[in-house]
Amino acid sequence: MQTLDSISATPEGALSSPAAQRNAAAILAILRAHLPARGRVLEIAAGSGEHALRFATDLPDLEWTPTDPSPAARDSILAWRREGPANLRSALALDAADPATWPEDRYDAVYCANMTHISPWSATEGLMALAGRVLRRPGGLLVLYGPYRETDVPLATSNAAFDASLRARDPAWGLRERERVEDLARSHGLAPTLRIEMPANNLMLLFRRA
Repeated sequence: MQTLDSISATPEGALSSPAAQRNAAAILAILRAHLPARGRVLEIAAGSGEHALRFATDLPDLEWTPTDPSPAARDSILAWRREGPANLRSALALDAADPATWPEDRYDAVYCANMTHISPWSATEGLMALAGRVLRRPGGLLVLYGPYRETDVPLATSNAAFDASLRARDPAWGLRERERVEDLARSHGLAPTLRIEMPANNLMLLFRRA
């Protein structure tokens, strides 16, 4: 499971991420405002599964399917899911960079938090291709959350330090340029529609299927 967060294990075997606990409420407020009232959501790189549990619980009319390529992450999601609602589905072993792992199903929304900077660019390329394929109808929503570089916005000192630490750990990692991500999305029929500033110098980027 790719993360720089301090992960701890619960007695039940689930993994707990302090960052996921901190940002869940702020993210949920945006999801409530923009996700459809009913439908199917595919979460990419679900990590510990705490977002999946929180969002499925608070959005009961949405079927929430978490995914992660890491067996440890999927085990954690399973542990959280034992006490979760019926609309929280089993985790899929999906790797955004590997089309052979992508589902054939269609979804109303795709959600992905904190993946683009802790993975090679090929994962972001795969994410956009995947979203362009699985979003079932025009207006289907892709939601990204995390830190980004922006051409006309000075990079926060904390984000610059974070970017340097990512690149030191793996040269293929690092904060992505928002404009480059948006150009990639457009090439897969996904139009950038909203940029929302979030706490701790993060952004939520919303895209709609053309």
